[in-house]
Formats: sequence, structure tokens, C-alpha cells
Amino acid sequence: MEKIYIEAKTFDKLHFQESGFEIGEYEHCTFNQCDFSNTNLSDILFIECEFNSCNLSLAKLQKTGFQDITFKDCKLLGLHFESCHKFGFAVAFDNCQLNDSSFYQTRLPKTLFKDSKLQATDFTECNLMGSKFNNCDLSGATFDRTNLEKVDFTTSYNYNIDPEINRMKDAKFSLLGVSGLLTKYHIDIVM
Repeated sequence: MEKIYIEAKTFDKLHFQESGFEIGEYEHCTFNQCDFSNTNLSDILFIECEFNSCNLSLAKLQKTGFQDITFKDCKLLGLHFESCHKFGFAVAFDNCQLNDSSFYQTRLPKTLFKDSKLQATDFTECNLMGSKFNNCDLSGATFDRTNLEKVDFTTSYNYNIDPEINRMKDAKFSLLGVSGLLTKYHIDIVM
């Protein structure tokens, strides 16, 4: 089967779970209000694309390539980003719902997570070095043997991070958020 190549195209309000999504390479494309939920996106390469107000919940991402991708106002529930192609993987999230997603062993250095919900999201063994979590809800998110060096959590909340099992040199936290680093000790912090 021959793969297609699409460049600089805008896709508006399409529902791909019914028609499927054609395998190929999409470069400099914009997807607005498209529904990819439960769609098989395996073996597709996206390069410098934007997803705006799209739903990708439970999409299959086996060997999907995301290179310099921006997700804005998107619903990305239950995604397994660890299944994506590793080469050039670079994403940014702005006002997205990433609940119950997994980034297990994924390299995410200098990644921006802004105004997003990351409840019960798995960051086990990730490299998040230099990333920024701006105003993100990290309730139930898992950080286990994760590289959090130089990560900025100063405006995020509801995280529970064990400093003994994660690399955290030069990570930034607000005074109000420090209690999320001490949860395992079952102590009360009064301010």
C-alpha cells in the first residue's frame, strides 16, 4: 500500500472514526475540531502540525510520529504516547485534557504542558528534563524513576512526587506545592 504525502492542508470538523485516517505523512497541516477518537493513527507521521479543539481520545498510536506538534484545547484521554515512534518526538500541550494517558519511558525534554489536566497520567521513567508544567492539575499522576531535573512545577498543583525515587536537581516548586513532595511521610503542614 502506497503512503500519501500531504503538506500545508487544513482539515476542519472531520470525523475520522467513521471513515478512518489515511496512512501517510502530514507536514505543516492544521486539524480544527476533528474527531480522531478510537481512530487507528498507527504508522502515520505528523511533522510540525497543529491540532486545535480535536478529540484524539483512545486513538491507537502504534509507531505514530509526532514531530514538533502542538495540541491546543484538545481531548487526549487514555492515549499511550510510549507506543509512538521515538525519532524526533516533540509535542506541546495547551489547555488539553490528558487524563489517564501514558508517557512511560518517553523522552520529553523541554516539553510545555500549559493549563492542562494530567490526572492519573503516567510519567514513569520519563525524561522530562527542563520541561514546564504551567497551571496543570497533576492529581494522581505517577512520577517513578522520572528525570525531573530543571522541571518547573511552580504554578501546578495536586502532584505527589517522591524525591527519593526521582531525579529532581534544580526542579522548581512553589511554597504551597511543597506538601506534594512530602505526602509519603504522612505529616501535616500548617501555613
